[in-house]
Amino acid sequence: MIDLVREGDVFVLTMTAGENRWTTEFTRAMAAALDTVEASEGAAALITASADPKFFSNGLDLDWLSSDGVHAGGDRAVFGQEFMALMARIITFPMPTIAAVGGHGFGAGCMLALCHDLRVMREDRGYLCANEIELGMSIPDAELALFRHKLSAPVFHETVVLARRWAGPAALDAGIVQHLASADQVVSVATARAGELARLGANRTAMAQLKESLYGTKSAIQGEDGPAHRLRHR
Repeated sequence: MIDLVREGDVFVLTMTAGENRWTTEFTRAMAAALDTVEASEGAAALITASADPKFFSNGLDLDWLSSDGVHAGGDRAVFGQEFMALMARIITFPMPTIAAVGGHGFGAGCMLALCHDLRVMREDRGYLCANEIELGMSIPDAELALFRHKLSAPVFHETVVLARRWAGPAALDAGIVQHLASADQVVSVATARAGELARLGANRTAMAQLKESLYGTKSAIQGEDGPAHRLRHR
């Protein structure tokens, strides 16, 4: 489900589960990979990418969530807590993080991308979209807090209320992503940028404290509990 390689100071975490739909087992596989990254020392940065050319992550595995009995996706009862905790971990990860969005990121996939410090998106195909409203689902307050911190007010409204599908150029203009690239260059552009930022990852304690101040309890941005705190205590 997860492939992790290190290229110099850059860790490239590649999701390899097809559409990369979220289940408890997928969540735990990513958490285990992050354990390896976090156990490293010195300069480092993290890239999250997908092996699928069409999907970065297609959100929750709804078939798994609605299935009966034993399922390869794992224990459904603990999913919400473990998934939200993973998102909180990524948003406060103690090194620079970049999402290499080479395909669609819907729902939880969009959420994953926004938990990273920066995003590189494919320029010609693919959308970032919080499509819960289209599925008749509400967006949890913790997820809304994340979006509100990462997006400007008009973009936030279009994203969560109107379920706008943001293609690459529009996402760049809206400040959702920071770089565009061709399909075969998304990861390499992300890797180059990560290499430039990796030196900051040597200061793990300072990086973690800074991100916690931005996104944790009594968030410096809003003067109230931020998305990492809410994700942990949903």
